Amino acid sequence: MKQNDIFKRATLIRQIEQTPSWDVIIIGGGATGLGIALDSATRGFKTLLLEQVDFAKGTSSRSTKLVHGGVRYLAQGNIDLVKEALYERGLLLKNASHLVNNQSFIIPNYNWFDTIKYTIGLKIYDALAGKLSFGTSIRINKKETLSRLSTIKNEKLKGGVVYHDGQFDDSRLAVNIAQTAIEQGATVLNHFKVNQLLKDNNSIVNGVVAEDTETKVSYTLNAKVVINATGVFTDEILKMDNSESKNIVRPSQGIHLVLDKSFLPGNDAIMIPKTTDGRVLFLVPWHNKVVVGTTDTLLDSHSLEPKALDKEVDFILNTANYYLTKTVSKDDVLSIFAGLRPLAAPKDKSEKTKEISRSHKIIISNSELITITGGKWTTYRRMAQDTMNKAISIGKLEHVSCKTKDVKIHGATESIDKTQHLYIYGSDQEGIQNLIRETPELGDTLHARLPYTKAEIIWAIQFEMARTVEDILARRVRTLFLDARATLEIIPMVAKILAKELDKDDVWELHQINEFTKIANQYVL
Repeated sequence: MKQNDIFKRATLIRQIEQTPSWDVIIIGGGATGLGIALDSATRGFKTLLLEQVDFAKGTSSRSTKLVHGGVRYLAQGNIDLVKEALYERGLLLKNASHLVNNQSFIIPNYNWFDTIKYTIGLKIYDALAGKLSFGTSIRINKKETLSRLSTIKNEKLKGGVVYHDGQFDDSRLAVNIAQTAIEQGATVLNHFKVNQLLKDNNSIVNGVVAEDTETKVSYTLNAKVVINATGVFTDEILKMDNSESKNIVRPSQGIHLVLDKSFLPGNDAIMIPKTTDGRVLFLVPWHNKVVVGTTDTLLDSHSLEPKALDKEVDFILNTANYYLTKTVSKDDVLSIFAGLRPLAAPKDKSEKTKEISRSHKIIISNSELITITGGKWTTYRRMAQDTMNKAISIGKLEHVSCKTKDVKIHGATESIDKTQHLYIYGSDQEGIQNLIRETPELGDTLHARLPYTKAEIIWAIQFEMARTVEDILARRVRTLFLDARATLEIIPMVAKILAKELDKDDVWELHQINEFTKIANQYVL
């Protein structure tokens, strides 16, 4: 089979039709579900993952773009979580070096007590990373702080503390993990919705009924174990299993604003350790822009396209303006995105989201459905390992040990020139450049304000399982998250390329344009 044939939808659907039963079926294609698919496949289990929309459509494409131990969890005394995350951060840099960067952060200090507190705290952070450290934290004076952060306010500034953490492209990593799982033998499908859980005579879950949302064909799929990794949609699957089940997830919303690089011209990120609501605010360089966030707002409901609240936008703008000399207004916002964290619902109706644990939980229902919830992107591999180990420990699968510590993610390569935007494709860069050599007009950029080329659109469709304009512009090339207005202008062109590649008619193409235009408008402030 040719290399790109393994990623073709027809190939993956055929695998479903030809497999009478699976060892593991995973519901949900975010960071957690994809991690489990990779873990399961590398252990040799017959693995199927089904995602109702697209990989990383929800929370996993809407992060602060950090691979980090979590400095604020250290402040809360959650040493074990920090240690685990720092270890996983080190593995990610090793296994997905094309997507994970070592990023320097500066905490500006405006009183001497803070300088001492953060210097000591970050030395502990360094120590917890051990051999997988990204670099030693150091204290810098006022002059150096101002030279490295040219847009920071200098009144009462005492200096800064520099530390190192990871920065990454979240949905690109998700797509690459999906590809890696397929290369390891898993069947991984997006746009495939689970509508029902199957049970045997003893009421034990032993499969699912799922629908290909493109063809509307329904499939009955059997498995030894079914794993619910649906993030903020966890409770829906639990209610499929038992209509009486109580909600275990309380969604918390975090929003981010994307600004021009001129608001943070250097190479360093800023970390504001204590905002007025007691949270942390980051300003992080990302794809030649700056991502500013995040908020933490408890919600009573969730959706696939959460909307930023006015008070959240005001909070980020006010906090950023408190620290920056270059004033940020709503007009400066290139894109705004909101994501939901699937926090474990607090027992006592606590409203303090920052106190709800970010560590993950694995729940076994009476029906032996396995649910994993909580956690964060950085620890996706460890969450997957724990989930598979749990399935083995309750007797659902034979004992095979975890292999993912050393598995390189699709695209991983040693030599990367990060000065040009194609670096995120790692070893796939060559394939994209070949497309341009064969058809030079594919080297045309999509928009004057964006570096992406038409060749990347073709690549996303042929090799990265993109099926809609949204899949392409939100999660393969990240235009929606970088410049929403420019994205609105290129929708028709991308829809045309996609319709041609997938052999769709004009009606389908127009539907794609209308559907994605509605979504993209929400990213414009």
